Amino acid sequence: MNRPLDHSQNGSTYFLMVSACLLLLLSFGYRSSFGLFVKPITEANGWGREVISMALAIQNLFWGIVAVFAGGLADRFGNVKVVVAGSLFYALGMVMMAGVDSQWVLHSSAGILVGAGIAGTSFGIVLPAMARAVGESRRQMALGLGTAAGSLGQFAVVPLAQQMINGSGWITALNILAASALSMALLAIPLAPYSGKSETVPSRQDQTVLQALQEALNHRSFLLLVTGFFVCGFHVAFITAHMPAFLSDNGFDARLGAWSIAIIGLCNVVGAFLSGVWSGRIFKRYLLVGIYIGRAIAISLFLLLPMTVPSVLAFSAVMGFLWLATVPPTSGLVAVMFGTRYMAMLYGIVFLGHQLGSFSGVWLGGWLYDRSGSYDMVWWLGVAFGVMAAIVHWPIQEQPVLRLAAQFEE
Repeated sequence: MNRPLDHSQNGSTYFLMVSACLLLLLSFGYRSSFGLFVKPITEANGWGREVISMALAIQNLFWGIVAVFAGGLADRFGNVKVVVAGSLFYALGMVMMAGVDSQWVLHSSAGILVGAGIAGTSFGIVLPAMARAVGESRRQMALGLGTAAGSLGQFAVVPLAQQMINGSGWITALNILAASALSMALLAIPLAPYSGKSETVPSRQDQTVLQALQEALNHRSFLLLVTGFFVCGFHVAFITAHMPAFLSDNGFDARLGAWSIAIIGLCNVVGAFLSGVWSGRIFKRYLLVGIYIGRAIAISLFLLLPMTVPSVLAFSAVMGFLWLATVPPTSGLVAVMFGTRYMAMLYGIVFLGHQLGSFSGVWLGGWLYDRSGSYDMVWWLGVAFGVMAAIVHWPIQEQPVLRLAAQFEE
C-alpha cells in the first residue's frame, strides 16, 4: 500500500529526491555524450555520418515508443522495476557499441537497446514518483528540480567522457560508461513507496487505462501539447548529436564541442529549475510560447553573426537556459489536465511526439550533411519549427478535464 502524499518534509522524501536526481543525472549524462562518438566511430569504420545519425535517430524513436509502454508498466507495477530493466538495457547497449564494426550492431545497440534503456530511466518514469512524493502544492518545484538534475548530468558526464576518449580511446570510454550505468538500478530503490497507483484527489470510480487513453486522445489541448513537444525534440536531439561535429567542421578544437554540450547542461540547471518555479506561478502555455520563440531567436543570431569561441559559448549558454525548460510546464500541463494517476503513461505519449522530433532532427542532420556538406538547412528548419511551436501552444486550455473538475467541486 502506498504512503499518503502528505510527507513532503520527512527524511525519506528528501532521500527519494536525492536518489531520483542522481538517477536522472546519470541517465541524461550518458545520453548527452553520444555526440562525442560520432566522428570516432565513423572514422574508425569509414562510414558517412548518416550511418551513426540513423543509429541515434533509432535511439530517439525507440526511446519515445518504449516510453509509452514503460509509463504504463510503471503505473501498473511500479517505477523501480522499470528503472532496473532500463539500466540493464542501457549498459548492454553501450557495451555492444564499444568496438562496433557493423551497421546492424550499431543500430541494435546505440539505437534499440540504448533507446529502451533511456526510456526506462528518464523523466517519464522518475518525475511522476517525485510529483507524488511532494503533493500538488510543491509539484512544479519537484518537476523543475528533477529536470535540472538531468541537465547537470549533461555538464558533469560529457567533459568526463571526452577526457576518457582522449586518454583511453572511445572503446574504453564506452565500456566504463556502461559499467557505471548499472548504478542507476540501485538509485531507483527509494522510488518504491511512490510507485504505481496514486492520485491527488479521491475518485469514486477508478479510471481504466483504456479510458485514460481515450480521454487524452480526444482532448484538443493534449494533442496540441504533443505537436509542440515534437519541436523540442527536434532542437535538442539535433544539437546534442551534431554540435560537436558541426564545430569541428568549422575549425574548432574537439574539446569546444564537448564544452558546448556541457555548458548547455550547466545553464539548463538554472533554466529548468526556474521553469519549474515559474510554471507554478504563471500560465504554463505562455511560458512554453516564450521558450520556443527564444530558441528561434537564439539559433538565428548564432547563424547570422560571425562564429567565434565566445559566440559558441554564448549560444550554448542561451540554449542551455531554454533547453529542458520545456519539461516542467509540459509535464505539469499533463498533471493539471488529467491528474497523476496515469501521468507516466500520458506523459509518455506526449514524449513520443518529442522523440519523433528527435528522430527527424538527428537523421536529417546526417542525411543532409552527407548530401550538401552543411548543416545550415537543418538549423534554419529549427528556427521555423520554433515559431510554429509557439503558435501551437498559445490556444492550449490549462484546466482539469470535466471528470477531475467535478471531483474538486465535491
